[in-house]
Amino acid sequence: MATMPQNDNHCPTPRYRRIVVKAGTSVLTGGTDRLDLEIMTALVGQIARLHAQGVEAILVTSGAIAAGRDVLGIGREERRGVPLRQVMAAIGQSRLMHAYEQLFGWHGISVAQALITRHDLEDRQGYLNVGNTLRALLEHRVVPVVNENDVVAVEEIGEAVFGDNDNLSALVANLVDADLLAILTDTGGLYTADPHQDPESQLIRRVERVDAPIEALAAAHRNAVSRGGMPAKLEAARLATASGIAVIIADGRERDVLLRIAEGQEVGTFFVPTATRLESRKRWMLSGLASSGGEIVVDSGAVAALRKQNRSLLAAGVRGVWGEFQRGDVVYIVDGGGQRVACGIANYSSQEVQRIQGARSDRIAGLLGRSYGAEVVHRNNMVLL
Repeated sequence: MATMPQNDNHCPTPRYRRIVVKAGTSVLTGGTDRLDLEIMTALVGQIARLHAQGVEAILVTSGAIAAGRDVLGIGREERRGVPLRQVMAAIGQSRLMHAYEQLFGWHGISVAQALITRHDLEDRQGYLNVGNTLRALLEHRVVPVVNENDVVAVEEIGEAVFGDNDNLSALVANLVDADLLAILTDTGGLYTADPHQDPESQLIRRVERVDAPIEALAAAHRNAVSRGGMPAKLEAARLATASGIAVIIADGRERDVLLRIAEGQEVGTFFVPTATRLESRKRWMLSGLASSGGEIVVDSGAVAALRKQNRSLLAAGVRGVWGEFQRGDVVYIVDGGGQRVACGIANYSSQEVQRIQGARSDRIAGLLGRSYGAEVVHRNNMVLL
């Protein structure tokens, strides 16, 4: 098994200014039940060399539960409940961070631990505060080491909502306006089939957009170590690219993989940004953290107006509502087939939208007895997906 040996003569010229590196459990453990310090040493060494060339790097790391499991002598095959997994995270997190402190310290680099939960980012003020802290650390030449706070956040360790930190890495990239998100896993990228099962599978070098055919390919990939697997990595890629951030999924055990990625070499699968850089408010909306879960169903005419003409969503194009939301909540706009078209801030509650759906804008005041404007979702408060 490759363990990312270092090449001291390799001095790439980085093409990215700010990189978020996500190292999953399958990489950090080398597929075993415990952290692989040789792999971690090589990974930190590459980040250190990029750091020396002025690259700002944030490391989103898994591995706390694996470290705690090793201390307790619990095998990975033993299925235990959320409380014990939280115990393993509490034990392992300090050991994981201590290892990073030592490894980065050898290169004269200071690190800072940032444990984040979904709740921390749901509120817009909290979202901005976390982003400001991470950027301030980068300004002081400190490498933030970010992890989901498994001790209190049951979503990730219980039902893989964050998917082994995959979505968390995309949110962090979104927060700090990164140039690149490098997701390191135990495969060379996205393949036409699971490369562990099908030796004839082919690596897909470039993905223009994460759509249904691409998602279907990801469903065939299996991983016994990481909780998210390829589907969660594609969801992370979708979020990051929609914010104007390039994404690469690559084998984290390859020789000098980060250095080659930063240099712009063809490594793994490259996901093309699908939008220009978005302002902070729109990135927050796009993250989905503040979403009410509500959806506004629109007709084909509204879809065309949103996508091709950059128009606001009017009541006339609304055909239905799913879920409940209040005025000011972030909602998804979907087509008749349930495909997400956009997300944005609703000017009306779900009950009000139901009452005005299909109506001309000049009838809203008469139907509701009040009006908050002609738009159900204004284009300035909307992000296309």
